[in-house]
Amino acid sequence: FKKLRGMEQDVISMEIINPKAAGIDVGSRSHWAAVGQSEQDIKEYGVFNEDLFALADWFDLHGIKTIAMESTGTYWQSLYAVLLSRGFHVILCNGKFTKNIKGKKTDVKDCQWIQKLHSLGLLSGSFLPDGETEQLRTYCRHRSNLIHSSASTSKKMQKYLRLLNLRLDVVVKDVCGLTGLAIIQAICDGEKDPQKLASLRHGNCKRSEEEIAKALHSNNREDYLFALKQELDTYRYLQDKIAQCDLEIERKLSEIIGRDDNKKQHYIDPKVHKRVNKNTPKNIDLNLKSYQMFEGTDLLAIEGMSYSTVLALMSEVGIDGIKKFSTAKHFASWLRLAPNNKVSGGKVLSSRVPKGSNRLKIALRNAANAIGNLKESTPLRDFFHRINFRKGRVSAISATARKLAVIIWNMVVKGTPYINPEGYLFLDQKRKLGLVKRIKKQIDKFALTNEDLGIEIN
Repeated sequence: FKKLRGMEQDVISMEIINPKAAGIDVGSRSHWAAVGQSEQDIKEYGVFNEDLFALADWFDLHGIKTIAMESTGTYWQSLYAVLLSRGFHVILCNGKFTKNIKGKKTDVKDCQWIQKLHSLGLLSGSFLPDGETEQLRTYCRHRSNLIHSSASTSKKMQKYLRLLNLRLDVVVKDVCGLTGLAIIQAICDGEKDPQKLASLRHGNCKRSEEEIAKALHSNNREDYLFALKQELDTYRYLQDKIAQCDLEIERKLSEIIGRDDNKKQHYIDPKVHKRVNKNTPKNIDLNLKSYQMFEGTDLLAIEGMSYSTVLALMSEVGIDGIKKFSTAKHFASWLRLAPNNKVSGGKVLSSRVPKGSNRLKIALRNAANAIGNLKESTPLRDFFHRINFRKGRVSAISATARKLAVIIWNMVVKGTPYINPEGYLFLDQKRKLGLVKRIKKQIDKFALTNEDLGIEIN
């Protein structure tokens, strides 16, 4: 007990969990660090490399063992790497868990508050992938950014084609396909004859040369033609950069797998019927790489899973990252695919899925959307349509993405194979079976014999 102004009051103290703890308020120009709550326990350091090592020396001087910091932008990454290399246990915290300080907000108060919370054991660290996965993630994210820039350039090309009265987008499915790029290149080289431009049509194009030629009568505006040439050069430049990224991704995957005997011993036959998206890396056998990376787990056996989804899974978390989550519910909650129940007074106030997305969540939602578009009945597709009927498509996508996350965790961590009891056929397989069925029907209809079909039986 403690007496204060003649009144007896209880003093409530909290147990110190981390006695040798420090807190850092990360900034763009300087970092404020605190090793205690007194004024002399706070210092400001710059962001240059020598400043970061001086900060680590100051922590060593005070016998600091563990450090907490906020994940502010990308400013924390260099400091985080330096502190890890010096042997400190570093916890990276979400900023929303450290912003409960009362009164005027300052850098000094922030670092003191973080230090106090961390010493009391009230801060939990955010998920961070291992070093190899982080490097692979850098390549994949950069490649994704290049693809977005390339898509933006493609839209600009369509804009200038319309302004030139060249309605290539009407007669060609993709202006950046084989037919579209050949025609655009010829236009930029000065060709104006619609018939000659239409003769560049690729054999896979559904429209005839006559239909394409009708859409290629230009008004020959020089300013629009100049802008179109610039955008075409930009598009080809970005495609070259994407190809270079693909080589780096393939090299990094081979390096990770080649270093682990348990990974490189696995082999799986190619999935010849699996559809390949135009943005999928062309020089990488992602079917084999993913099978080896996840040590014999065939994630592409799940209907709706594409190569880009598997690549996102390998680069964002990796096999070691998935195993860090103790249960499938923890994994789904980290992805923000599980409902965030808020209960007060025994009443559920809210059960919405938390806001926010990462690239893996977006990839799983895209896979869930693809499952919803399947024509063939499968358990996941039927689940999607049940939720869609009750709550709408947006909720169905989130629920199916959460189910995919649970299936993936169980496959990777527990080694549970995915078995679709009703089977699943790829598009080419369905076309083949449909063709065989129609042929048999015609044979029965016209009572054709082996002699009529020219089949000799020995």
